Amino acid sequence: MSSATLTQIRAGLESGRIIPYLGPEVLNLEADVAVPGSPELLVDLITAKVTVPHKIKKNLTAASQYIENFKHRKTLVGLMGDAFQGKPAPTYLHDYLVSMPKPLPLIVDVWYDATMAAALQGRKNFGQIQGVSRAEHFNEWVHYYNADGTPAEASAATQWATVLYKPLGSIAPDKNFIVSDSDYVEVLTEIDIQTPIPQVVQQLRTDRSFLFLGCRFRNQLERSFARQIMKRSSAKHWAVLENEPTRNELRFLTEQNIEAIRIPLAEFAEQLTETSLEPSVAAAV
Repeated sequence: MSSATLTQIRAGLESGRIIPYLGPEVLNLEADVAVPGSPELLVDLITAKVTVPHKIKKNLTAASQYIENFKHRKTLVGLMGDAFQGKPAPTYLHDYLVSMPKPLPLIVDVWYDATMAAALQGRKNFGQIQGVSRAEHFNEWVHYYNADGTPAEASAATQWATVLYKPLGSIAPDKNFIVSDSDYVEVLTEIDIQTPIPQVVQQLRTDRSFLFLGCRFRNQLERSFARQIMKRSSAKHWAVLENEPTRNELRFLTEQNIEAIRIPLAEFAEQLTETSLEPSVAAAV
């Protein structure tokens, strides 16, 4: 990564012109992670407790759908709650994002943990918008929460200094999870016309760039969510991707004008935050 790119990204974050888009691998910046830091680890956890057919055992959305169909939605929510009951301490990257000279107007977090919300507690003037399953909340796409976790009206979001958008839901405060095939079908059926994406998110993303951290675009679900959340944003974006992109990922990066930064996330985060990794952390990455 060139110094010019690093300078541009840091300046964009500090000015609020770049929106962080956080995936599960951000959690792995810490040596001891209290919750699963990847879809692969998550599906292993939930299928260790409920038997599912072998052919879908490694597929998170399909395994979740099987559990929902044959063991009830409450069982699936319970398993997800167990998987994310730990409370990871915010990483130095989370803390850096909270330390901006002025609050970031929008942070997108596409994993189920509550770590980013915990990091934001010191700022108070923030709120969350979480995707909710229509299997549990008929005719609703999202729920709004104040900084203390109490429910909020959609209108409150326009007053928050920082909007934390969790399109897949979160463990806290109400165990909202978009995780099964049917959950995704409901959202993807409407996402092309932007219905599931809150108006305040649509407004805040306009003409801003995205910085993808700790996430991949290996399957259609990951690409579809990123594509639709980015719609009508700036023409320039970045993604930190240590491994060689797949052919589909490369096509997506080109299509969306996302510049791939081909270094480990820990190395990027260390340079961005000017943080020296502790030996125990450095050994784990």
